[in-house]
Amino acid sequence: MLFSSITFLFYFLPVFLICYFAVPKKFANVVLLLGSLFFYAWGEPRYLLLMVVMICAGYFFGIWIQKTSVPGSRKLVTALSVTFCLVVLGFFKYTDFLLENVNRLTGISAPLLSVTLPIGISFYTFQIISYLLDVSHKKVSAQKNFLCLAVYISMFPQLIAGPIVRYQDIEKQLTERSATVSAVSYGIRRFVTGLCKKLILANTLGEIGNLYRESSQVTVLFVWLYAIAATLQIYFDFSGYSDMAIGLGKIMGFDLPENFDYPLASRSITEFWRRWHMTLGRFFRDYLYIPLGGNRVSAARWIRNILIVWMATGLWHGAAWTFVVWGLFFAFWLVIEKLARKAGRKQNIWFSLCRHIYVWLLLCISFVIFNATDLSDAFTTIKYMSGAGHISLVSAESLFYFKDYFFILLIAIVIACGFFRYAADRLRRYTAGEKVLNILEPVLLVAGFLICVSYLINGSYNPFLYFRF
Repeated sequence: MLFSSITFLFYFLPVFLICYFAVPKKFANVVLLLGSLFFYAWGEPRYLLLMVVMICAGYFFGIWIQKTSVPGSRKLVTALSVTFCLVVLGFFKYTDFLLENVNRLTGISAPLLSVTLPIGISFYTFQIISYLLDVSHKKVSAQKNFLCLAVYISMFPQLIAGPIVRYQDIEKQLTERSATVSAVSYGIRRFVTGLCKKLILANTLGEIGNLYRESSQVTVLFVWLYAIAATLQIYFDFSGYSDMAIGLGKIMGFDLPENFDYPLASRSITEFWRRWHMTLGRFFRDYLYIPLGGNRVSAARWIRNILIVWMATGLWHGAAWTFVVWGLFFAFWLVIEKLARKAGRKQNIWFSLCRHIYVWLLLCISFVIFNATDLSDAFTTIKYMSGAGHISLVSAESLFYFKDYFFILLIAIVIACGFFRYAADRLRRYTAGEKVLNILEPVLLVAGFLICVSYLINGSYNPFLYFRF
């Protein structure tokens, strides 16, 4: 069940919220757990038992770690618990990937298991691991209330696409939270904003990718149109789901962590990864990069640490070599930027516009790799982006689609880079501007929601096609 579906918006969510707010507060977690399990079972009924097993494992491992007072034994139990979680995740996510590569290397034909990836397993597994490691490091106490831990692991708002929530961030909220009128109002606005990002922007931008793949007339203009649209689509799709998750959490009284902070407005790849999927970045920083030694080691070991972290980041996103190369691509540029800063710390050789262009160029290349079916497809597309491959600069078809989608690309870039937020912040400094925004915001959100509903009912709707030149 997706947030951006009729089933969720008009059936599951209203019924769930009525039950959630109708029961006494002491039963709120029961309703939330049952609702989350139902939400998960709707899309993956056969893997509901797996989630329950993982919840039970997290619960018992956490208590076992806390009761183990001898440091050496505690480390052993922690290693055992984390290994268990990683083995479960690895089996479902990477088994066929490993078998494929073994077959290629050895020439054997071992049959693939065709294991279906359970929805959300990467997110709830990482949450369990972060909880167990924090218990081991005595940052939090093991949760002895099974219901509270089950709610933390299975809570449906962040189950599909994050953010990755650290237990210590919401430990108190699991037992003490309140949904005020202002919080519910903010949550609704945030949810609708995310829904509009997903349906109006991400899905419409995705149409460009479909047109590009179906086209027989690849041109430089068309491939760049696709690359920019793919970058924007992935951002709005992912950040849209994060907005919806944060909004739903706010409605129920939870303060879930921010996951995106206008990353496409960054002026370096380093800055980009401080703003993109921030909860995943913090996870790898705290539980992999720093334990490996971080940057307080020799240059060679530091580069090794970067490569390990970014290979893991790539593999976390998917079991394919495209994701590995995608992660290592960022690792390379992060190292280059770090070395460049050390070599020219006192010199400001980058103009702001040039830095933005540099980031966008690399991001477009990176998400072409991310979106590719395989490495050959990725390298072919990048070759076309450079103008190689004996393709034309433009064609009648590419010009037609450029005109059709120019307006949405422009609007998407403006929104993604935070220009609207900057303008709104400036307007709020004035009383008249504050009043205008207070009227304009709900009008735009209602209009956006109606467009989303129209999209869901009709199957496809692109309001930007009315704006052409």
